Amino acid sequence: MARSAYVEPTAMGLVLAALQPANRLVFEVMLATGLRVGDVLSLTTAQIKRQRFTVREQKTGKTRRVWIPAKLQLQILQQAGRLYAFEGRDDWRKHRTRQAVWKDCNRCARFFQRGGAVPKGTVSPHSARKVYAVGEYRRTGSLDDVRHKLNHDAAHTATTLLYALSDKLDPKELRELGRQR
Repeated sequence: MARSAYVEPTAMGLVLAALQPANRLVFEVMLATGLRVGDVLSLTTAQIKRQRFTVREQKTGKTRRVWIPAKLQLQILQQAGRLYAFEGRDDWRKHRTRQAVWKDCNRCARFFQRGGAVPKGTVSPHSARKVYAVGEYRRTGSLDDVRHKLNHDAAHTATTLLYALSDKLDPKELRELGRQR
């Protein structure tokens, strides 16, 4: 099974509507910035107050400038903790966990999968990064712009291509390609 897939806006909207409010905001930040879930969860309240700030990506160690739309910024600040924008459940000095977001996402996706509104095995927090990439590619028409926004290395154009065109790619075909390596 693929780690994540592109999710059509209607299906993503259903899952977003069913998420717990803080987790919905996490997804909205991912959709607005293309950040990974761990990077969003580690955002501090002070960063959100600035609206435009630099993030050091946990996976790659690279830095990146991001901007949070004003309406989203206000929603985040209304629920933000003393230190982290997405405070942990038991300790204000820790941020919410990736697992908590994934668990809520999985619960909501399964609910809509039973009725057929969301395809099985497609929605995860990382899906938001693919939705962001597809949106950027549609908006700009530039693979280089998408690569820059996702902070991918120039040497990994194929990875950026998989993200930017994930709405056109069949997850089953991608799995088969992965097995042929």
